[in-house]
Amino acid sequence: MEKRIVAVTACAAGIAHTYMAAESIEQAAKKMGYQVKVETNGAIGAENVLTAADIEQADLVLVASDIKIDPIRFSGKRLYVTKSIPAIEDAEALINRAFDEAEVFGKKGSKVGKIQVGNDKDKVNFFTHIMSGISYMVPMVIAAGLILTIANLYAFQRDDLGRIVEWGFDTKTQMGFLMSKLFYVGQIGFKLMIPLFAGFVANSIADKPAIAPAMIGAYLVNDPEFLNTEAGGGFIGAIVVAFIVGYMVKGLKKIKWPRLLMPIVPIMIIPFVATAIITLIVLYIIGNPIAIGMDAMYEGLTNLNNSYAGAPILIGAICGAMIGFDLGGPINKTALVFGTAIFTDTLAKYGIDGANFVPGTATQAAISVAPLGVWLATIIFKKKFSKDEKVAATAAFGMGIVGVTEGAIPFVAADPLRMIFSNVVGSAVAGGLAAATGCKFYGGIGSPLGTFIGYIEQPVPFITWILCVCAGILTTALLIGFTRKQTVETAIIEQEEKDEAEQGFIETAHD
Repeated sequence: MEKRIVAVTACAAGIAHTYMAAESIEQAAKKMGYQVKVETNGAIGAENVLTAADIEQADLVLVASDIKIDPIRFSGKRLYVTKSIPAIEDAEALINRAFDEAEVFGKKGSKVGKIQVGNDKDKVNFFTHIMSGISYMVPMVIAAGLILTIANLYAFQRDDLGRIVEWGFDTKTQMGFLMSKLFYVGQIGFKLMIPLFAGFVANSIADKPAIAPAMIGAYLVNDPEFLNTEAGGGFIGAIVVAFIVGYMVKGLKKIKWPRLLMPIVPIMIIPFVATAIITLIVLYIIGNPIAIGMDAMYEGLTNLNNSYAGAPILIGAICGAMIGFDLGGPINKTALVFGTAIFTDTLAKYGIDGANFVPGTATQAAISVAPLGVWLATIIFKKKFSKDEKVAATAAFGMGIVGVTEGAIPFVAADPLRMIFSNVVGSAVAGGLAAATGCKFYGGIGSPLGTFIGYIEQPVPFITWILCVCAGILTTALLIGFTRKQTVETAIIEQEEKDEAEQGFIETAHD
């Protein structure tokens, strides 16, 4: 089947080079056996305009232009951008180079300058493994947290006047007995969630044989009695254990075991060897230093929040800004992992009342701001966006409303400086407000819908979360809109309408 090329050519003057480049590309593509359609953006305007069907069917999009061409309509297609001169001088070589070097525009993992935007799922990396473990842990966090919260409501003993006098369960009553057991179930969930996380991080690295050793190692690194410390190694300790076990098991799997032993290698030998080794590593090498370091860090964060009223707001704003910076890239994922670590570790150590929800809640409040912000901007500032951009914004809305921040990537790739600045500020607003109002995100969707889908403790049920997130979305939308110029497409339409109105006025006056 013939490969299809679509191209766009343009030059500063919009006269000679625009059409020379188009002709050169057309001739070279036909000579090489490709189907081709070239859109020219000359002084007269766009001619031979590429349709949505043309772009959809294309194997390659080639832009040979000396002026900025909005690439948003090419989202999801392999795109190669160059100047007009290479197309004029040697279009055949340019086409070959374009097929070799073109990259999908607006995909996860694409780079804007030196910034990686989005998480490239085709490339398995540190954050891929971490997020895999978190995805398995979150249901346990929510289940254990909700059960503990419900049980905790019955633990406050009141006197005849309704005043709380002590905390504890009256096990002499049926309800008190049941709630004491539910409280115990919640505690068990918190003990198991970090080993579960470590097991599936290791599983992401080296498959099933790594699960058991990683879970055991993560439990040990969080057992103060085993380590002879005041606290465990927490989430960070579990990450270290998971990666050590994962790559250890990966190495053990490469050993050429005797054929006789092969049936029991994955279910007995590898788990036994890996568990024995990670136990020694935790006990004698990494356990104590990590536990001492984590204990100091969490106590420091707790003291900071208790001593300075503005600390939670600042931390929330910083975490939110990190989410909006690279939309699923390394900075974004660092904030997510940090927020999850603080939440799970302090929850396990101090319980519901002492848990630090600020970083985790802020990251979730900010996660949908970028895609929903650009969508709202296209609604408020209609004249400043092209038809293609409005279509792309609809897709961004669909992703943003379910808490997928990567929906804004095509817009960032097309207009990096304005979009990154707007996303960071709006996301910081959402994160800071969520922290300032005392929202507590247990789990669910990090968007306005999260107030209904999931569990978020907030001062005014349902309303507070929506207002915090929407304030960030509106901030991003306004920054995008006020810093953006009217599109050429809209300006031309307005001018034509103005000319028609004037012509009609002249004809009326003449009559």
